[in-house]
Amino acid sequence: MKDIFCKLLVIGAGPGGYVCAIRAGQLGIDTVVVEAKKLGGTCLNVGCIPSKALIHVAEEFKKIAQIASGASPLGISAGKPALDLSKTVLWKEGIVGRLNNGVAGLLKRAEVKVVEGWARFRDGKTVEVETEIGPQVIRAEQVVIATGSDAIELPFLPFGGNVISSTGALALTEVPSKLVVVGAGYIGLELGTAFAKIGAAVTVVEAEGRILPQYDAELTRPVAKRLRELDIEVLTGAKAKGLASKGDALSIEAADGKVVTLAVDKILVTVGRKPATEGWNLDAIDLDMDGPFIRIDDKCRTSMRGIYAIGDVTGEPMLAHRATAQGEMVAGIVAGEKRSWDKVCIPAVCFTDPEIVTAGLSPDEAKAAGIGFKTGLFPFRANGRAMTLEKEAGFIRVVARADNHLLLGIQGVGAGIAELSAGFSLALEMGARLEDVAATIHAHPTQSESLQEAALMALGHPMHI
Repeated sequence: MKDIFCKLLVIGAGPGGYVCAIRAGQLGIDTVVVEAKKLGGTCLNVGCIPSKALIHVAEEFKKIAQIASGASPLGISAGKPALDLSKTVLWKEGIVGRLNNGVAGLLKRAEVKVVEGWARFRDGKTVEVETEIGPQVIRAEQVVIATGSDAIELPFLPFGGNVISSTGALALTEVPSKLVVVGAGYIGLELGTAFAKIGAAVTVVEAEGRILPQYDAELTRPVAKRLRELDIEVLTGAKAKGLASKGDALSIEAADGKVVTLAVDKILVTVGRKPATEGWNLDAIDLDMDGPFIRIDDKCRTSMRGIYAIGDVTGEPMLAHRATAQGEMVAGIVAGEKRSWDKVCIPAVCFTDPEIVTAGLSPDEAKAAGIGFKTGLFPFRANGRAMTLEKEAGFIRVVARADNHLLLGIQGVGAGIAELSAGFSLALEMGARLEDVAATIHAHPTQSESLQEAALMALGHPMHI
């Protein structure tokens, strides 16, 4: 095949790569994007989107099951529900397919050329792509590496058979009777909670002393309480050791040091993700690294001129929306715009039950930074809308400078609180103060009123508690 020449080559069409390519195309840049698997990357195909589809199905099933049991106080009755997980998977795949087609259409509209295959660097301006019809050489003036990340595999629990990653969990067509989740981070608890709601007996094994150790304990308490309500057994301070001889049990070292076995149908390993830097022949360009990640500056430039890197491959936080924002910025830089990374916060959402949102600094982080601060917390049990939704667990908390009341962070835990995250981020990016939030009229009755109430609490004059 003839060599392809372009101004910009993007390697990887996940949330960072395809957005970078689309924006570059919109700006008139001759752009090629290479994707080894499916457009949309991990997030769209086997991560964010399909997991939220499963979480929604599980919540709907749990609601109906509660009504059927006669435990609902709403006066609603219904028959016992049944779930055909194979149909759930088809529905989920339908959503993924629509979004795949949407990304393809957007790239086409932006006049971006898509090459399917695995890219390997020859040098800083050239890659060779293994396509179905043979090798394709692409030569570019500038390159963006957006290869994403992969699930971490434990050497004593390699993926295969009864041991699955989150990708395998989202492809199951039958609900496992006994599911053990190794790792109580956000991926493990999101999926473990969903499977518990649709009938699996779930046990979570976590090496740290508590669940969701990346969040402060105040935020995780409502989640821990809900896990108990769902009869999910959580073993903290416990370490997975390996499969029992027949592969139908997991050996663990409990917090007291005793080795015990847990009977399993499936073992879901969710101990984190690692940057996808292998197989691309990165040695050919010898980039500076930060541990396993590609080192970048505030413009996402790597140590080699003309090569950028964005998304999970560049380090924490490994979030799709961070990659998207970086991709849009890099496209502008390639087009000649003067841009740099100047974000005040990158919100993070944990889609557990209830959901957790963090934006900006937590109280612990503000204290560690030596900043004098004040906080305000308003519980959903005092919010009328939360009461009518039967979702009173959780709260919204604000963190602000003590001297001038500038907002430093907003956090919350509660049902559906992910949908408030944009408001949290907007307040921080706009440099809002406690007085700004307190003086903004919030619609009633909504859960968002709790943000206003938290600001009033921090100012010392709460209205509804």
